[in-house]
Amino acid sequence: MGKDYYKTLGISKGATDDDVKKAYRKQALKWHPDKNKSAAAEEKFKEIAEAYEVLSDPKKRDVYDKYGEEGLKGGSGPSGEGQGSTFTYTFHGDPHATFATFFGGSNPFDIFFGRQANGRDDEDMEVDGSDPFGSFTSFNLNGFPRDGHVGLGGQQRRKQDPAIIHELRVSLEEVFHGCTKRMKISRKRLNPDGRTMRTEDKILTIEIKRGWKEGTKITFPREGDESPNSIPADIVFIIKDKPHPHFRREGSNIVYPVRVSLRQSLCGCSVTVSTIDGKTCNMKITDVVKPGMRKTVAGQGLPFPKNPEQRGDLVVEFDVNFPDTLPGNAKDVLKRHLPT
Repeated sequence: MGKDYYKTLGISKGATDDDVKKAYRKQALKWHPDKNKSAAAEEKFKEIAEAYEVLSDPKKRDVYDKYGEEGLKGGSGPSGEGQGSTFTYTFHGDPHATFATFFGGSNPFDIFFGRQANGRDDEDMEVDGSDPFGSFTSFNLNGFPRDGHVGLGGQQRRKQDPAIIHELRVSLEEVFHGCTKRMKISRKRLNPDGRTMRTEDKILTIEIKRGWKEGTKITFPREGDESPNSIPADIVFIIKDKPHPHFRREGSNIVYPVRVSLRQSLCGCSVTVSTIDGKTCNMKITDVVKPGMRKTVAGQGLPFPKNPEQRGDLVVEFDVNFPDTLPGNAKDVLKRHLPT
């Protein structure tokens, strides 16, 4: 049973965008670990951030409503077989980044609960009532004044930096079995003073699902460099196939080239074909083999992305090795026996 993001935010499935924002605002302030000292606060705060990331994005919400969490994160999105890259979502894992982006500023929690908020000490603030926002009604749902021009502390409304695209090379064996990739990135982060920067490393974990097609995108929202005046860029990995010494793929099918001699192509032959999972199968050819002719071994290709228990086909593609020259007596024999 997947996560119920609507239940996490305390709203119904038909909630409007404003309802989603209001619910996140309320729940995030209530469960922020800097204010809520219960043992469950950190995990609850993370669940709330993930629910908001999904339900506030129309595309993610549409996929989630149709396919649930498993479809959203497992690639069972709207693309389907033969319709291009598969949509998939992975939560970036940093609920504090979501909180900071939503409310604005490098350290927005201090603005709401620090000693400068309306001159009140943060011990005087309560976040577990029916309206935890109290004196902040002059601000809109994104933490900016209602005129939409200047944010908290006089900051301008920030724009997000363009996405950072990386190719992620995977072997056909990794696509067949599925695997986990861990990618190390270095990025700039704002220090608590909101002005100076530091460089930190982070490991991004990517679960490669069985059968994922080339071109599948994995997005880590807002994992790029921070700056005072912009929202960090999304980091996007795009699946690319590594060249294989024996195979190439066409969708969920695997093509296996086989080279035969002219004699074999005319008189018939037997060939041994390898499969992606290390097995072999023998194929007896009695027909005349023409260059580019194909024979199919059903069910020996890659798993289908949306149904990994089923597989594409192994396609054996023949190439005929024609001799560069023939002796004169061989030509005479061929002239007598081959049809004109």
